[in-house]
Amino acid sequence: MIDFILDPNLAYLALVLTTILAVLALLSPGSGIIEASAVIAAFFAAYSIYRLPLNGWALIVLLFGAGFFLVAFFRKDRRWILGASIVCLVVGSAFLFRTDRWWEPAVNPFLAAIVSATSGGFFWVVGRKLLEATTTTPSHDLDKLIGALGEAKTEIHQHGSVQVEGELWSATSRTPIPAGSLVRVVKREGFTLEVVKEKES
Repeated sequence: MIDFILDPNLAYLALVLTTILAVLALLSPGSGIIEASAVIAAFFAAYSIYRLPLNGWALIVLLFGAGFFLVAFFRKDRRWILGASIVCLVVGSAFLFRTDRWWEPAVNPFLAAIVSATSGGFFWVVGRKLLEATTTTPSHDLDKLIGALGEAKTEIHQHGSVQVEGELWSATSRTPIPAGSLVRVVKREGFTLEVVKEKES
C-alpha cells in the first residue's frame, strides 16, 4: 500500500523533509503539527531505507558534505567550503540508492541539485541565526544590576518594587524597607531583585 515511497526520488524527498521537520520541531517545540509531520515523514523515510538498497560510498559522500557545511560556519573563506559541500550533497543524494548499474544515479540529479540548494539555504539561514544567538553578548546584561543603587517605590519586605537605572523592578528584602528609601541591589533571581537599604550619608 505504501510501496509508492520506494521510488528513489520520493524516498529522497522523504529523507530531506524528515530532516527539515525535525529541525523545525526542535526550534519550535509544542506545536504538535510539526512533530506529527516529522514522525510521518520519518516513517516513510525509514521504510524506504529499509526496502531500498543503499550505496555506502554515496552515504559517506553525503556525510562529508554535511561536515563541510558545518565547517563553513566557522571559516571566513567559506565560499569554496560551501561549494564543496553542495557538490558532495548533490552527488551523494543522486547516488544514495543503488541501481543495477553503479554509474547510473537513482535520484534525478536535477531534483537532487534543486533540493540540496534549497535545503542547504534553509539550514544555512537557521544555522547562522542560531550561531549569532549563542555568540552575541546581550545588549542589556542583567547581572550588571548587582551593586547598583535605586529607590524603593513601595515598602519592601517579602514583595515590593524598586526603580533601578530608570526601570521598575520587582524586589524583595530580608528586612523591611520604607518606600522612598535608597537601596542597593545585592542579588538577582530572574527578573526579581534582592535589595538592602543603603545608608544615606
